[in-house]
Parts: sequence; C-alpha cells; structure tokens
Amino acid sequence: MKLKSNLILAAVFGAFAVLSTSCTKEEGCTDPTATNYDADAEDDDGSCVYPTPAENEVVLTSNVTTDTEWTSDNVYILASRVTVVDGVTLTIQPGTIIKGQEGSGVDATALLVARGGTLIAEGEATAPIIFTSEADNITPEQVANGNFVGSNLNATNNGYWGGVIVLGKAPISASNDNGDVSEVQIEGIPTSDQNGLYGGNQPNDNSGILRYISIRHGGTNIGSGNEINGLTLGGVGSGTTIDHIEVVANQDDGVEWFGGTVNASNIVVWNCGDDGLDTDQSWAGTVSNFVVAGATGHCFELDGPEGTMEAGHTLMNGTVYATADGRTSEDLINVDDNSIVNLENVFFTGIVDGQLIRESSDEEGAIDFIDVPGVTVTNIMLDLDASELENHVEGAVPAGITAGGSGQADVSVFGWTWASAAGIF
Repeated sequence: MKLKSNLILAAVFGAFAVLSTSCTKEEGCTDPTATNYDADAEDDDGSCVYPTPAENEVVLTSNVTTDTEWTSDNVYILASRVTVVDGVTLTIQPGTIIKGQEGSGVDATALLVARGGTLIAEGEATAPIIFTSEADNITPEQVANGNFVGSNLNATNNGYWGGVIVLGKAPISASNDNGDVSEVQIEGIPTSDQNGLYGGNQPNDNSGILRYISIRHGGTNIGSGNEINGLTLGGVGSGTTIDHIEVVANQDDGVEWFGGTVNASNIVVWNCGDDGLDTDQSWAGTVSNFVVAGATGHCFELDGPEGTMEAGHTLMNGTVYATADGRTSEDLINVDDNSIVNLENVFFTGIVDGQLIRESSDEEGAIDFIDVPGVTVTNIMLDLDASELENHVEGAVPAGITAGGSGQADVSVFGWTWASAAGIF
C-alpha cells in the first residue's frame, strides 16, 4: 500500500509541475519599438531599452509657427501631426529626410500645410526630399552618395505613418444637408483641428513648391476604413507647383485631389493599397506625364462634383501597369455618372480578366461608361488583342479607346525614383 501511495503522490506532483510550467509566461521586453524587444515574451518585465536619438535627429512634436528651414544634414522625426500654420513658411532643403513615427487614429503622424501656410520643398534629381517611416534606415549620407532607396524596408511595407497633406483656398464642389459649402474638413484630420479646413474662392492661391519628393510607407489607418493618402491636395490653388513626385507603398491612395485648381506633372505612384490617382469635388487642373503601377484599388477613381459648382480636369500622357509585382488593380478607370474629366494619351498594360473601364454605380438602370456625358477619352490604349477590348469596357467601346499601343509617359525623367531603381518602368 505504501508503494502505491508514493506512486500516486508522484503522479500528482508531476502533473502539478507540468501544469505550473505550461502556465508560466516568458518574461521580457514586449515593446516592438525597443532595441531589446523579445518576440517570444508574453509578460513585460520592465527591461525595455529604447534608442536615443542620433545627434543629427530632430524630433518634432509641435506645429511650425514661425518661418523655419529644415536642412539636409539632419533627419527630422515627426512625432505627431505637425502643421505649417497660416502665414508661416517651411523651407526644406534638397536631400533632406523626414521620418514619421508609427501611430494611428488621432496619433497618426503627418506633415500638414494649413490654408495660408507655405511649403517650399524643392528637391533636385540628384538630391530628392524623402518622406518615409522612422522604421526606414535610410540616412543623409546615403542620399548624399546618390542612394535614394534605403535597405531594410521593401516596396510593399505600408501604413507605418501618415503622409503629406497640403490645403488651400481654391474653390471646391461640396455640400451638406443645407446646400453648398465653400470649405470642409480634410479626411484624415480630426474635426477638432481647424487647420484641417480647406476650400475658398481664390483659384490662384499659392501653397508653395513641391518638387522632387518621394513619399514612402505611409497611409496609416485613422479610423474604420479611413487612411491617409500619400499626397493629399485639398483646395490647392494654381499658384502652387507640384512636379516630380513619387509615392511608394502607401496604404491608401497615391495622390488624391479634393477640388482646387493646381496642376501636377511627372508623377509616379507605385504599390499603393487603394487608388493610384483619385479626384474629387471638381478638381480643375491637369496631371501630365505620370506612371501608376500596382495600385490594388482602381488605377483611376475619378469622381464628380458634390455641390452645384462644376469643373473638370485632365489626365494626360500616362502609362499604367494594371498588374505589377504580383499586385493587381481592381479596375482600370472608375467614374461617377456626373464625373467631368478628359483622358488623353494613356496606355494600360498588364491587364487581366475582370479589370474594367466603367461607371461605378451598381444600381439598376445605371448608365454605361460611354454614356457618362462629362467624360471624354482620346487615344486610350489597352495592351491586348482587339478581340478582347469589349471585355474590359463596360458597355459599348468609345471610339477613343483602342487595343494595342505603347507607353505614353516619358519615363526618362524618373531616373531619380525608387521605382526606376527597381526596374518598374
């Protein structure tokens, strides 16, 4: 009996030991931003060690309220939403790197240029200005040596920070339950922040110069299905210069216009998580010489006016890769029944089954693309056999859409971009 009792006790204590072991949680640093982060740890033991900013890092936590210059010998860390306020000019030297810390919701980091603020961010082909994530290890020394790519993040890593938002006083087409409104709050900025208002009655408004800028790894989620675009332009006037812009791996749209009159040229959008180029609220400008590659939403989402003011815009001289790096777009061109847009000299390649040029409404009795009165198409080319053309256009095929063709963008001007270095063109 004694031997049997001992065996029972041993079994009980053995089972208790196994149970105790299985319930023990490994301790360590559970914060992924710490240098000693332990992916296997379940209980934080308070041992986290955080990197100290390098001597050339400038951490920004407040708005730009006096005329300021950011220089290429520093790396500027956006630790919050940083706004260039009304009446103030921020100048960014060629070759400067700006990195956004990780954050979402009201804590999303972004550079916001409010109405009346001015951004002079004039990079060069040999020294572009780079907006990226703090997780990106690119350095000023790399940029100075002609390496504009970095090494640790790839071209699909997105949503790590917000993006660049420029707002102006040019007209928009918007309304609410009471009728037309001349100003609204930009998406991505809480309504409590009045710096997020855009729109007005100054079509020639000048928000500054954005030239040779690469915006990477942004588009963090600020709410349910609401992300920040790579470059957002709200009510931006024609006095503003937007030229040589690259957006890479943004979680939402590459570039989105909300009304305004600004023109843009030499634009590259690569691997964005929603639409390549998105237009709203009767933007009245032109985008010329552009490439869209690997947008997983629509290549173009071209919406109509939202108020009684009606104005149209033009997209011309572009090359679109409807499939790139294994990423396939939902649609080629998507318009509303009231869109006002002119498309000229655009070549689509990498087309797969199911991608359409279409009017967006799925309601019964919705009109076909050819019947949208405000849309005109000239020399729109789809890289496929003529026999397949009707499979990629909703309804009858307009005369301006043909099969075959070749790239329409002058990609020789994009040699400074990460997309060019990756061989996308």
